[in-house]
Amino acid sequence: MSTLKITKKHHRHLNNPFPSTPAYLPIIQGNLFINSQTLPPNQNSPLGKDFQLIWSTQNGGYLSISHVSHPSKSLWSTIPGQAFISAAMAETEVEESRGSFAIKDRDVHLVCDHQSIEDIILINQFDDFQLDYLDLDHLKTNSKFADSPFLIITGHIFSKRTKKWLQSSSIYRSASARYWVLFDQKENNQIGFKVKIGQPKFQLHHHPKASRSTSLGRYRRLRRKLRRHRKWKLGWCWFLTRTKGLSINSSSEEELGESNVVETALEFNRVCLTYASERNERFFGFGEQFSHMDFKGKRVPIFVQEQGIGRGDQPITFAANLVSYRAGGDWSTTYAPSPFYMTSKMRSLYLEGYNYSVFDLTQPDRVQLQIHGNAMQGRILHGNSPLEIIEHFTEAIGRPPELPEWVISGAVVGMQGGTETVLRVWDKLRTYKVPISAFWLQDWVGQRETFIGSQLWWNWEVDVTRYPGWQQLVKDLSKHYIKVMTYCNPCLALMDEKPNKRRNLFEEAKELDILVKDDRGEPYMVPNTAFDVGMLDLTHPLTANWFKQILREMVDDGVRGWMADFGEGLPVDAVLYSGEDPIAAHNRYPELWAQINREFVEEWKSHCTGKEREDPQEDLVFFMRAGFRDSPKWGMLFWEGDQMVSWQANDGIKSSVVALLSSGLSGYAFNHSDIGGYCTMNLPFIRYCRTEELLLRWMELNAFTIVFRTHEGNKPWCNSQFYSNNKTLSHFARFAKVYKAWKFYRVELVKEAAQKGSPVCRHLFLHYPNDERVQSLSYEQFLVGSEILVVPVLHKGKKNVKVHFPVGETCSWQHIWTGKTYQKQGCQAWVEAPLGYPAVFVKVGSIVGETFLRNLKNFDIL
Repeated sequence: MSTLKITKKHHRHLNNPFPSTPAYLPIIQGNLFINSQTLPPNQNSPLGKDFQLIWSTQNGGYLSISHVSHPSKSLWSTIPGQAFISAAMAETEVEESRGSFAIKDRDVHLVCDHQSIEDIILINQFDDFQLDYLDLDHLKTNSKFADSPFLIITGHIFSKRTKKWLQSSSIYRSASARYWVLFDQKENNQIGFKVKIGQPKFQLHHHPKASRSTSLGRYRRLRRKLRRHRKWKLGWCWFLTRTKGLSINSSSEEELGESNVVETALEFNRVCLTYASERNERFFGFGEQFSHMDFKGKRVPIFVQEQGIGRGDQPITFAANLVSYRAGGDWSTTYAPSPFYMTSKMRSLYLEGYNYSVFDLTQPDRVQLQIHGNAMQGRILHGNSPLEIIEHFTEAIGRPPELPEWVISGAVVGMQGGTETVLRVWDKLRTYKVPISAFWLQDWVGQRETFIGSQLWWNWEVDVTRYPGWQQLVKDLSKHYIKVMTYCNPCLALMDEKPNKRRNLFEEAKELDILVKDDRGEPYMVPNTAFDVGMLDLTHPLTANWFKQILREMVDDGVRGWMADFGEGLPVDAVLYSGEDPIAAHNRYPELWAQINREFVEEWKSHCTGKEREDPQEDLVFFMRAGFRDSPKWGMLFWEGDQMVSWQANDGIKSSVVALLSSGLSGYAFNHSDIGGYCTMNLPFIRYCRTEELLLRWMELNAFTIVFRTHEGNKPWCNSQFYSNNKTLSHFARFAKVYKAWKFYRVELVKEAAQKGSPVCRHLFLHYPNDERVQSLSYEQFLVGSEILVVPVLHKGKKNVKVHFPVGETCSWQHIWTGKTYQKQGCQAWVEAPLGYPAVFVKVGSIVGETFLRNLKNFDIL
């Protein structure tokens, strides 16, 4: 029996259009038991230099951590009288289909839900205490608080529940395991925690009415079962299982007494940490989320994958699921999750490592973190405001660098078609005086038609048939301060059918042995959309330099930016050069992909000389969609992936705002979406094609994001485009100028993001955390920095919007089109917003607001 089952669903073409929610381990609850002989009734212990831990035996016993600056405010506390550490042994099934994953908890063999606390140990010096099991050496070498007190809590978790494979009429069992919890200060505003669970021990109890021979025979059968059971391969564990024999605490089998302890080589593969939450506490963050801002009452899985097509919006989700297993996704599926949150009560926590985890927020009074492994590690954050929490979080995980000024100076024109098409559209844009930063030409590698639309040849070199005179095109645009941006990803397609290739990168990578392998040692051919690809093994020491050379050749032609696509589809049964668990590596893969691109950018800049080194117009940038917790450190710019060309909430224009704001709360300071969305469906009974109204409203929305970039979509001929007619071109020109009018503020916000991690586009909660109406907002409105309030039109046919003016500042808001001011805090008002005049407000008396209005007048917009 194995604890991990992987089921491939790539080639199933008729599926259940309403797949069930994956089975999962229910929230574990148990009692807390106290050893009164070793524990004081109350204890207040310092944690590092800036935190304290309170232990109290009241109401059954609880722990509470606070910052010394606010000792009465609990940052983290357990529930009185209830276990906060628990563990389970369960089987896992992963269903995989073309970048979509469903992780299921199957048979649960053991749950230790009760907990005892036997000792709370305060350690002032590392030399005073040694415990190899918790690997304390890293505290000496990596912590600037190495001389500060840290704390270890130890005891047992246990259960008296039985399963059929251990039941008999004469022998029953309970189970227990030792645990250790370490708390230590990491930064001035961060406490680290580490939970480690020992191996389970089974207590075998002899039924007094059973005969000794009967019980002995049944015991022998039990031992054989345990021998078979210990051979499970616990693929989700953090520590590899070592095969050991059974050891019985008796001198011989004949001396089997009333109870015996059985030690096995089994390890727990689920660890849970449970702690208190308030009923009205709202939870924000968890990376880039598309359907919700507040996750209280939900069970949030943290696993990188395709976001899905529809994600619950109908009828598109029905159709996507029908033709490809779980391709529709659901509210929780995302390219860039993060095991991080902050709450409306100014509490915050994140997990370290890359194992699959779940944040169970379904109960009103508690949070339960579940991680697949036998250990858990993370940090508890202190901050007096949401912006402080983001600053402290990004101080630990990393922040993006300042973006090159050229990419935020005008429109990034995303289009396809070849050299002549680009020149023709450029002429049109000049006629309309559109400020342009770059042409983003994703089809620079050539294009082919598949059943899902126009797709690229995944072989990262220019297709000179589609783009004749490529280098000259790049030079001609550069003379007008317009950059060229391209496309790549970490996958390589077979090139047998491409007629004009100069290199075959798949074969080169195969020869170098730098592709991800399957269990037979062959290149793993991963089904992706309409064709199979090989994936680069980013853990191989040769991969990074090989791919950087490809990027170098692209940049040597004058390219100054690119989309670094994908990164979310590493198969969970892949074999990597590093030998690491592919399920944990799956969440790390997009970070490695970002790191290679970022290292190239830095290396290229360091090797530049002359004009290229001194001119900021020559700086490089890349943007990507897949990510995990530390991606803000490596990625320069993000985009939200493939929204539907629709008005719907889970995967249309509304979801693009939710993703923008949730990712900003999670450290992704620079994010944006494709103007108009991407996914198009043109079937007889299901038709999703981009309408002109949707395109124009998306232009209005994205004029207030970090980058103003178009995309034709996967079926360009079905969609309204910025170049479709005079109306679309005029609207595009108008809002490219609106975008340019606040460039001065954008530059300022980019610097702030690089220094503090603050997002450019902000949920109002970041500045008005005590306004309860603000806490309930989703996609309805957002701030640009702190000085501009944007209330986009996100409903078909609507020409007005309802605006909430927040509580928390004694300032008035001025409507930029009419000049009308709104002075009352906490009021709501309906504001007209016809096409071309979205509801946008600036703070009265703000230098930013006055400069923005003046620039709009200079561009003849006002």
